[in-house]
Amino acid sequence: MVLRAVSSKRSLFVSLVAAGSSVVVASCASLTHASYRSAGAPPAAIGAEATTFASASGSTIHAWFAPGRAHGGAVLLLHGVHASRLDMLDRARFLHAAGYTVLIPDFQAHGESPGDRVTFGKLESLDAVAALAYLRARAPGERVAVIGTSMGGAAALVGPDGPLDADAFVLESVYPTIRDATRDRLRAWLGPFGPPLTPALLRVVGSSIDVVPDSLRPIERIGRLSAPVFVAAGTADRYTTIRESRALYARATSPKEFWPVSGAGHVDLHAYAPAEYERRVGAFFSHWLRGSAPAEMAATAVSAEPANR
Repeated sequence: MVLRAVSSKRSLFVSLVAAGSSVVVASCASLTHASYRSAGAPPAAIGAEATTFASASGSTIHAWFAPGRAHGGAVLLLHGVHASRLDMLDRARFLHAAGYTVLIPDFQAHGESPGDRVTFGKLESLDAVAALAYLRARAPGERVAVIGTSMGGAAALVGPDGPLDADAFVLESVYPTIRDATRDRLRAWLGPFGPPLTPALLRVVGSSIDVVPDSLRPIERIGRLSAPVFVAAGTADRYTTIRESRALYARATSPKEFWPVSGAGHVDLHAYAPAEYERRVGAFFSHWLRGSAPAEMAATAVSAEPANR
């Protein structure tokens, strides 16, 4: 009876190890595969043109560029993992209608930009550097802001030479470290059985894409920003928890603003609350790119948390 019980426990342990290994391998393939997607014709409503430029990532970045009003400011829009410029188009429409010049690129291994693997910010940060340089060349003399969602926000921070040299930042649902991002996703997918698999998944993923996990720590970089920063996060986000977003925000220097989006998960925050998003982000950019914020923006620019929790 004792031997049978020991054997049963051993079999259960072996089964759990095998299942865990299968999850790690499957997760690695799912997380790192390239996400190609046709963008179609440039959106005529914002006067966009298709363009390409080289990146130090080795990719040729495909993008849309839409000129705005002279001296109106410019905005670089950086999408999240397994997304593309199409996912940033509604933000571009809102910004262009307000007179901003916009550039919407596809990161390497996303959309129409070639690449072998998604690297969660390592190579994408080089694409962000190339995109900012392109935008400054096409919009000389303009103050330039960055909107980065999830991985796009991380890419704006973790470049080899530090954060992007922009004049203002909107960071949405950005992971504080890749370890946190991996653990949170495993917990969301597998419940309490997920987090213990984090070290193994990081080893497998890191090896497959030549990334050292400790190099992807936006929370260690955000304090190096010399520009105003607006951090937005969903209060119900399971992939980047609100606690983690608050910790990221706490590391930023003033002027800064935090918007906890009530009830939102790891979703497109513009699509979730479009009117409030456009009011808040519009005021932030108006102030820091044009120096013409409404009184409420001036009052909340350095506050820990504006209203609407």
